Amino acid sequence: MSSNNEQHMDAFTKYWKNTLSTLERYPVSAELEIIPMRSTDFATMYGVRITSIGPYRLFGYLSIPNGNGRHPAIYYAGKYGSVLETIPQGTSNYIRSRFITFSIGTRGQRNSDQPFSAMFPGLLTKDLHKYQNYIFRSIAADCVRGLEFLISNDNVDPTRVVAVGNDLSLISASLHEGITHVVCTPDLFHRTMSRASKTSSYPLEEINDYLRLHSEKESAIENTLSYFELDLFARSVKSKTLVMAGPSGSDLDKRSLRSIELALQETVTIHESENSSYLDGLFSTKWITDEFGFNEPILPSHWR
Repeated sequence: MSSNNEQHMDAFTKYWKNTLSTLERYPVSAELEIIPMRSTDFATMYGVRITSIGPYRLFGYLSIPNGNGRHPAIYYAGKYGSVLETIPQGTSNYIRSRFITFSIGTRGQRNSDQPFSAMFPGLLTKDLHKYQNYIFRSIAADCVRGLEFLISNDNVDPTRVVAVGNDLSLISASLHEGITHVVCTPDLFHRTMSRASKTSSYPLEEINDYLRLHSEKESAIENTLSYFELDLFARSVKSKTLVMAGPSGSDLDKRSLRSIELALQETVTIHESENSSYLDGLFSTKWITDEFGFNEPILPSHWR
């Protein structure tokens, strides 16, 4: 590793160590309330309020299977979108009979939008040129706080906790050891500037929009994004990881994610998209099922 790379890695480590130290100053202060309309005969749903950096109150959906004993858990890390779902759209609701599920709404998302309501498009570039204040620093802390809340629950089997989502699932696993497995679909923070320059599609087009308005801030933007590069987070991930790559030839295909694969070393499986939400979803569902020791996956009815 070159001297410049070593210096930046030191700065990266300090940046996130300081972020977590700041988070520790705020107690979780959890409040739970049963949501009868979303509870079933096999699982109870709770609305959860917890505190993150700021202080900022977050909302999440926690589902716990009915019955005694500990259960494996699925942690749905924050996604890039305004709506917070109990479980991802299209997922079988019966997954809640096998797993504890927790979906965290990071700051700006619906139900976590007071006092800050995020704009879409727009969130990706909020304070992007100010690396200390960039919104995703706080959002990453939100995801860690959600994880801390989840694994503190006595019903959770701490040997089987999977984080599922975009970049934030891998970032959470890097920043906290409570995650044993990760399913990550890279989206925002891998070679961001380079990828943005080759597309007009959102959300990366937000970067281009921002540069058109603030071309003089390009160097500061590059500096901020250097603290969010997935390659750097991957180096400290000890969880078994499934990386869901894009289809062959895309800017996030298996070849493009080679550096992440190398950083994760023997803990990683790379699945290149088959351009089928069914086949890709089936692969990730079976991966979790196999890793957690179940015989059959719980599939949505429209997959059968």
